[in-house]
Amino acid sequence: MLFRTEIESINSDFKIGIDSQILTVGSCFSEVMGGKFIENKQQTLSNPFGTVFNPLSISRLLRFALGLESIDEALVIENQGVWLHYDFHSSIWGKSKTELLENCSRKISEVKDWLQKTDVLMLTFGTAYCYFLKDYDLRLVSNCHKMPASHFTKALLDVPRIIDDFETLYDSLLELNQKLYIILTVSPVRHTRDTLEGNQVSKSVLRLSTYYLTEHFKNVSYFPAFEIMLDDLRDYRFYKPDLIHPNEQAENYIYEKFASAYFDKELTGFLKIWQSIRMGLNHKPQYIGTVSHQRFLEELLGKLLKLNLKIDLSAEILKIKSELNTF
Repeated sequence: MLFRTEIESINSDFKIGIDSQILTVGSCFSEVMGGKFIENKQQTLSNPFGTVFNPLSISRLLRFALGLESIDEALVIENQGVWLHYDFHSSIWGKSKTELLENCSRKISEVKDWLQKTDVLMLTFGTAYCYFLKDYDLRLVSNCHKMPASHFTKALLDVPRIIDDFETLYDSLLELNQKLYIILTVSPVRHTRDTLEGNQVSKSVLRLSTYYLTEHFKNVSYFPAFEIMLDDLRDYRFYKPDLIHPNEQAENYIYEKFASAYFDKELTGFLKIWQSIRMGLNHKPQYIGTVSHQRFLEELLGKLLKLNLKIDLSAEILKIKSELNTF
């Protein structure tokens, strides 16, 4: 008997290789996927702007990196000695307005450098609900920074606005980097603050938008992280205790589904070897300094040196060498 509906038809003609570079931008799930890529030694810049929930704010940040828009200094705020900007996550801050703007500019430059060379841009949309600043012509903000709710108006984006906004960004991205491939996802994280009904409406807007975007634009595909969580896993045992975020088991499962759809044979083969090496690197020996422990380290070092011909493992090699030299 079957007790679940597994999503099996995830295929992609585009493949990510062992030398491919990846940039992830978007909600907290984008950071989760970026973290998985980094764990597996894939060249990745993971969520450099911090958590960004809505599609329009994601686009604006990318426009900053493309030089299509400039940072609006009127959106800088100060609270208890911390300077923040409504277009940026609170992880990008300063002790003064000048320091904040320098940090914002530095982050924009970093992302621009990656956009010029990256192979994959992975965008994760978290919600279609947005907040607009009342005292500034209802200007969209990316982050309210815990300012009073009375300063903002909340509204739901519609599909045409998301599509039109993406269209103004798409050509500029490919003009900067012709090899760029874009993967869209809808975050499986539940935005229960919008109520369960509101969350479903929001996710529906995002999912319909991503459908039309993949239909209208070349080199754009959709990865069904949202559907895997809700229709394949479909059980609260795959959520963290907050019943909002997927737990580690679910995150690993979704990553494996992504890998089977997008990774080429060489990268898939590397990851199988790398997983066994990672287990060795994380192993905590009971009898440190013994002959058997040293032999284990020497064997692990040999595997690392061999694999280092394909991918940079210099940090791991240095760590094992230092442990060998300790005894």
